[in-house]
Amino acid sequence: MFPIRLTDHLDDDRTWIVPVAASGPLSHEADELSAETAALAEGFGAAGEVRLLPRPLRRPRNVVLAGIGAGDEAGWRAAGAAAVRELKPDERAQVKLAGEVPPEAVRGLAEGLWLGGYRYRDGREDRRSAEVELISPAFSAYAGSLALATASARAAWLARDLTNTPSSLKNPAWLAEELVGAAAGRTGVEVHIRAGAELDRFGGLRAVGGGSVSPPCLVEMSWSPAGAGTHVALVGKGITFDSGGISIKTREGMKRMKVDMGGAAAVAAATLGAAELELPVRVTALLPLAENAVGAAAYRPGDVITHYDGTTSESTNSDAEGRLVLADALGYAVAELDPDVIVDVATLTGANLIALGHRTAALYSHNDDLAAALSKAAHRSGEQVWRLPLPDDYREYLRSDLADRHSSPVRGAGSVVAALYLSEFLGAKAGVWAHLDIAGPAWAETTELEITRGATGWGARTLLRYLESLSA
Repeated sequence: MFPIRLTDHLDDDRTWIVPVAASGPLSHEADELSAETAALAEGFGAAGEVRLLPRPLRRPRNVVLAGIGAGDEAGWRAAGAAAVRELKPDERAQVKLAGEVPPEAVRGLAEGLWLGGYRYRDGREDRRSAEVELISPAFSAYAGSLALATASARAAWLARDLTNTPSSLKNPAWLAEELVGAAAGRTGVEVHIRAGAELDRFGGLRAVGGGSVSPPCLVEMSWSPAGAGTHVALVGKGITFDSGGISIKTREGMKRMKVDMGGAAAVAAATLGAAELELPVRVTALLPLAENAVGAAAYRPGDVITHYDGTTSESTNSDAEGRLVLADALGYAVAELDPDVIVDVATLTGANLIALGHRTAALYSHNDDLAAALSKAAHRSGEQVWRLPLPDDYREYLRSDLADRHSSPVRGAGSVVAALYLSEFLGAKAGVWAHLDIAGPAWAETTELEITRGATGWGARTLLRYLESLSA
């Protein structure tokens, strides 16, 4: 990511970014500039609104007015995202902060600058040589806020990079090795990859990945700090490309299916973010990775699959593959990890997109406190969730004459029924589980505030905020 630094030195050779609230500019510039900005700021200041003030014969030569709205963290994040898009790729800028700016505003501003400045190239190299300095006489007071913003933005960038990578490169083995590389510089993070015979009990994962020349694998990434309290298991769907299998998708339905591992990217990125911040929370991320392809060995509609926990599923739709790989990972988490909390994240159903659109994830949980904590974390991070119900009377949709359950009934309420299916694999942990269906917000067709066109990295910031709350 391009650098953002804290300093107390004002440099009028740089472009100045001036935060503006509904009540007017917040920073204390020279009188001449104050008069100019005050005149331009009348009726200006909505969150994410920007206005340029070119000054070719004076210093600073360029000023960007950036609206912060009501001045909450979300408003500052919007201002940063909008302002950075007005800068040239190699431009140097400064933001002068008034003394009364709270620490959470600085976090929002820095996150917005980084998130709005994201551009995908090859998933590894920096995209900008720009540089932004945050100016304050008390700049040392904001060091903690900048560290939090750095970890959050880095997590989102990683999740976006991995998800944006074309599936011609991104098969399960490639993604697993990228995660090993991402974890290599993190003290205390361990990564184990299971493949081949090690997947014998993972019937759903083997079935879904069986039709591809790129075999499936399970990545287990762990952050286990000394003295950790709560143990959180994060499970992310990792379908590196989804053709639909024998129940093949249309061409339009396949065009963006590189995004179908967005859940895996989010949970891995959040785990690495927890390690970067040295949060005193134990985190285990489970990423079942597979390519759902059409081939002679592909699983068929009507197959009965035996999962990690020994129970069986009848699958009549090979395009409902995500829940099969998640079922194995959830069963493994319950049997082998005994976590205090389980959260799974998945681009699971088109029904989520139909119900909630492109900006909002569906949240399911039997636990009101967990649902509230995740909702609060999403709100604070700038991501949106809406809690949907888990009605027991819909479980009859899962009945099968051949297996313990039916994985893909065609009865409506697709996102709800998929969540109920996942809950079947939790046993006594059903009361400490939450499911996030991110099929809608994982991808954006347009750039809007801190969301850039393409993969959004949805979930990385929400999960990291949730993990932060556990260490508060």
